[in-house]
Amino acid sequence: MPISVRTPGGIFSGGHGDEGCVPTERTLQASAPARHARRLGFALVGYAFLVTMLGTTLPTPLYSIYQRQLGFSPLVVTVIFAVYAVAVVATLLLAGRLSDEIGRRPVLVAAMLFSAASAVCFLLTHGLTLVLVGRAFSGISAGLFTGSGTAALLDLTEESGRARATAIGVGVNLGGLAAGTMLAGLLAEWAPDPLRLPYVIDLGLAAAGVVALLAVPETVPDRSRLRLRFERLGIAPEVRSVFLPAVLAGGAGFAVIGVLTAVSSIFLATALGLTSHALAGFVVFLAMGSVAAGQLAVRRIRETPALIVGAAALVASAVLLGVALGATLLAPLLAGALLVGIGTGLSVGAGLAAINNRAPVARRGETASTFFAVIYAALALPAIGVGIAGRLLGLRDAGVAFSIAVALVAAGVLVLLLVRPTGAEPVS
Repeated sequence: MPISVRTPGGIFSGGHGDEGCVPTERTLQASAPARHARRLGFALVGYAFLVTMLGTTLPTPLYSIYQRQLGFSPLVVTVIFAVYAVAVVATLLLAGRLSDEIGRRPVLVAAMLFSAASAVCFLLTHGLTLVLVGRAFSGISAGLFTGSGTAALLDLTEESGRARATAIGVGVNLGGLAAGTMLAGLLAEWAPDPLRLPYVIDLGLAAAGVVALLAVPETVPDRSRLRLRFERLGIAPEVRSVFLPAVLAGGAGFAVIGVLTAVSSIFLATALGLTSHALAGFVVFLAMGSVAAGQLAVRRIRETPALIVGAAALVASAVLLGVALGATLLAPLLAGALLVGIGTGLSVGAGLAAINNRAPVARRGETASTFFAVIYAALALPAIGVGIAGRLLGLRDAGVAFSIAVALVAAGVLVLLLVRPTGAEPVS
């Protein structure tokens, strides 16, 4: 999604989208060899971006196998997922602007190495400890690559092609997330050693990604020493009226996707008796793919209509998921996954655009950091809550209660938007 502000990055962020993050435009256009190097670098960064995000979702359809072979309870699985989300948030807040200071390439290579280290942890694991370390490494890799990778794609593109570059960044980001679940699900269903083979493949792809990134030209000419510091959190007064509906809608969508990612494979196996790992991967693939569709569609829709449609889709998806869980039906689960992705893509994309369009330039990064911190917290905490409630009520009843809560939050956002629209500014 094209935006006009540096943010700490994230799944939906356009990264470092202001003019200041293309400092080498003239030098890169100086000659035909430089243009060829730029195009090659763009393709190589896109490949590494895809591989990094692919690695983050490989465990998703395998959780039911971990539950059976390693004795992980649904609560443990949700904690494993939450470790990833917390690592993403911490990395975004601590190192969101790191590539502006020390250069794009070192940060991207570091992200790729963390991704490879995560795969090694899963290859060697025989219990919970290495799984948790692997998920933390995976979250760090995603946090480092999302903002810096998008910024690198923009740096390596002529100004006239920046909208296309941002769309490609969204595509490889969310496409990698979707592809990881589908790849692991298919391998677990039809290939041997499902808890090892996906990570062997991922490790090979990551090694190739490191080599590819070493060939990418550096686009930050004035680099400084390494300085890690947490981004300040806060909300600019100018955006407070739009921040609440935007963050509530985005958080509701992230919460559902977090729960789907954490426990859908266990629900399919235990409640529906469907042990197909390919199906488990497809459920999350469907949600992530429709997030990408909603995210790309928001570029052509005004903020308020996009937020309204997004909130309505989230209400409908929560109802469908509640029906799927309560009646143990597959069709509403698939329909709910589709709608929650569309609703999340629209809500977060339009919400972030509305915030960026209203925030003063000096406080855009701070406000965007707060937005991402809240919605990533929503990705992790409800999943843990469902895991805890699942121990007390059973996974199905806990999921139904969660669906009702999400439907109420999304319905409240929808009413708020209808009563007090955010304005008619087009998404920029």
